[in-house]
Amino acid sequence: MREFYAMRRSLLSGFTVSGFTVSGFSLLASVALLAAACGSDSSPAEPATTTAAPTPSTSGSVVTEEELVDTIDLVLDQDPSCELIGHECLLPFPSDALTVEDPTSATGRRVALPEALMPESATGIAVDPARQNRADGFSPGSAALVLIPGVDPAASALPPITDIARSLDSDSASVIVDVTTGERWPHWAELDANATDPDRQGLFLRPAVNYPDGHRIVVGLRNLVDESGAAIEPTETFRAYRDRLGTEIEEVEARRPAMERVFAELEAAGVARDDLVLAWEFTVISTESLTGPLVHMRDDAFAMLGDAAPAFTVDSVSRDDGDTYTRIEGTYEVPLYLTDDGSTGNGLNLVTDPDLPDVNGVWNAVYRCMIHDNTTADEPGGGVLYGHGLLGSRSQVTSAGPRLLAEHHNHVICGTDLIGMAEEDVGNAIAVLGELSSFHTLSDRLLQGHLNTLFLGRLMRHDDGFVAHEAFRDADGNALLDTDQLAYYGISQGGIMGPVSTAVSTDWDRGVFGVPGINYSTLLNRSVDFDRYQLILDPAYPDKLDQAQLLLIVQMLWDRGEGNGYVNHYTDPLEGLAEKSGLIHGALGDFQVANVAMDVMARSMGASVVWPAVGEGRSSDVEPFWGIPRIESYPFEGSATVMWDSGQPVPPIENVPPRDGTDPHEDPRRHLDAVEQIDAFIRTGTVIDVCGGEPCISPPRNG
Repeated sequence: MREFYAMRRSLLSGFTVSGFTVSGFSLLASVALLAAACGSDSSPAEPATTTAAPTPSTSGSVVTEEELVDTIDLVLDQDPSCELIGHECLLPFPSDALTVEDPTSATGRRVALPEALMPESATGIAVDPARQNRADGFSPGSAALVLIPGVDPAASALPPITDIARSLDSDSASVIVDVTTGERWPHWAELDANATDPDRQGLFLRPAVNYPDGHRIVVGLRNLVDESGAAIEPTETFRAYRDRLGTEIEEVEARRPAMERVFAELEAAGVARDDLVLAWEFTVISTESLTGPLVHMRDDAFAMLGDAAPAFTVDSVSRDDGDTYTRIEGTYEVPLYLTDDGSTGNGLNLVTDPDLPDVNGVWNAVYRCMIHDNTTADEPGGGVLYGHGLLGSRSQVTSAGPRLLAEHHNHVICGTDLIGMAEEDVGNAIAVLGELSSFHTLSDRLLQGHLNTLFLGRLMRHDDGFVAHEAFRDADGNALLDTDQLAYYGISQGGIMGPVSTAVSTDWDRGVFGVPGINYSTLLNRSVDFDRYQLILDPAYPDKLDQAQLLLIVQMLWDRGEGNGYVNHYTDPLEGLAEKSGLIHGALGDFQVANVAMDVMARSMGASVVWPAVGEGRSSDVEPFWGIPRIESYPFEGSATVMWDSGQPVPPIENVPPRDGTDPHEDPRRHLDAVEQIDAFIRTGTVIDVCGGEPCISPPRNG
C-alpha cells in the first residue's frame, strides 16, 4: 500500500522548490529559522496565527514600516471580518483569515466563519456556522473556491481536469504547496459550469488527493488573463500586500505579517511575488477534531458493551416463492448519542462537551440478513456487512449485487439502515436543503448510523451474537455463519460511506466500495441523483456562487461521517487500529457517482490501479489514472481500484452529470467476473486478475 506514497514522492520530487527535498526538510528548516529570527515559537506542525507578529518578509527579515514602498488610499467595501483579499466576503475559501488563534486546539487555530455575514436563504435567514466553527481547520478534500471575474482558465494555462500533472509544472498558473512537508500539491482548476451569471462564476481548485490532516496549505494564482489575453488585476487589498503598499486600516495591517510569510513560501516554490493575482493560506482540520466524535462514540459504546454481544431480536425468518435464500430480520440495541428519541431531525447529544456527545438511552437498530441455500454447516458463510445506496435501507441486502455474492461465493450478508442518510431521512434531507443551518441534523445522525454498523459487525463476529440463534443454524443446530470472517461491501452511497465504518472498526479491516467517490461537495453537481434535490436548493439559495460556497461549508460537517474524512487513514490508520485496505470498483461514465471523485478516493486511500485500466480512447485524460500506481502482477495485496467499462460515453470534463447513453452505475455489481474479484478480496485481502490482462469489460445491464 505504501507504493502510492513512494510514487507520489517520486512524482512530486521534480516539482518542489529547487534546493528543497520532498521530505520538506530544507523548506521546514528555512521556515523554522525565519520564525526563530522573528522571535516566534510556531512551527509548520503548529501553524502560526494569521495575526501573529512579527513574521518574515521575502528577504527573511522583519517587515518594517520603512520596507513599505508606498501607501495606498484603500477603502474597504467589505466588513472587516470578511476574507478581505477577494471579491466576495467568504472568498477565497477556505482561508485562515476565517479562523482565529486557539492554543487549545491540535492545529492552534479555530474556524471563525462570521455568522452575520454568511450567505442567506431566499427568506433572509443566514446560515448558522456554529457547528463549523467548532473545527480546528477545514476539510481535507476541500476545493479552494475563488471569484475572479473574467478569468479564462485555458488562456491562463490553469491545470485542467484532463491533465492534473500540469499543476506541478514549474510554470503552472496555480500553485498549491503543503508547507508542512514542502510538497507541491496536485490539483485541477475548473470554472463552475452551473453558474448563471458570468460575473459570479466561481473558480475551483480541487485537490487530486486529499490534504493530510492538520497540515498548513498555501495557494497562489499568477499571471491570469481573460479570453482576450488581457491581464487580470488583483483586488486593491491584495495589491496592498503584494506591492508593499501601506494602509491605515488596522485589520489589513494586522494580517500583513502573515501575508509576508505566504509570499516567502510561494517565492521559495518558484512563484514570483509580482506575478501573483491572489495568494492565501489555510489549515486542514486535525485528525482529533475530524474523527473525534465518532471515535469517542465507538470507544464509549464498546466500553459499555464490554465482552458481551449486543442484545438483539429475531423478528422474522422468511422467503418468497422462487427465492433461493432466507431473509432474517430483527432489531438490536445500540447506545444512543442523539438528542430526544434519536429520530430523524435530531442532532448529537452535546451536553457536557461541545464536541463529544453523551449517551442518551438506547437505539433499537433494524437489520436484515441473507443466507443463501448454498450455505451449509460444512461450509458456513463468511460475514459481509452491506452498505445500501442513496437514502436507501437494509432491504437492499437482498438486491442483485449482494445476492450474487452470496449465491456464487457463500457469504452471509447483513445490513442496517445507515440512519442520517437512510430512506427515513428523505424528508429531513429535503428540509435541510431548504435551510442549511440544520445540516448538522443530517451529519450528526449519520455518526449514529456508523455506530449502528459497528455494532452489527460485532453481532456477526461474537459467539453470543447472531450465530448463537437458531435462525443462523441448520436443522441440526450447526452454525451457518463463520464468525472468523467479516468484511464490508457497499455500493454507491454504501461505497462512499463504507470507508468510514471500515476505518474506525475494531472487527474488520477490509472493505469493497462499489461505484464510490469523495467528496459530496465535488459529487453533487456531477450526479443525476442531485437533479431532484437541486429543485429544493435552487429556490432556497438561488445564487450559484452562494451554492458553491455553501456546499464546501456543509462538507466540513459531512466529513465526520463521510469517506472524505477517513480515506487518509487506510495507510495511516487511526490510533490502535491495523492498516486498512479497500477494493474500489468504478463504472466508466457513471451518471450518479463521478469517475473523477473515485480517482481522488483511490489516491487518498493509497490504492493502486488494475492495469490496463481502460481501452484506447476511453478516457479524456492525457494520462489516465495519473498519480495512481499500476498493478503489474497478481495476486496483488493491498488497496486497489478497477474501472469497469460497459461502453457508455466518456464523462464530461465539467462539473455536470453525464447524461448521454445509459447509466452504467449498476453494471459492475451484476458481472460475475467482478463478483469473483470481490469474493477473493473479501476472503484474502488480495486482488486477482479477472480480466485476462486487458481492460475490464462489464456487459451493460440493459444491453
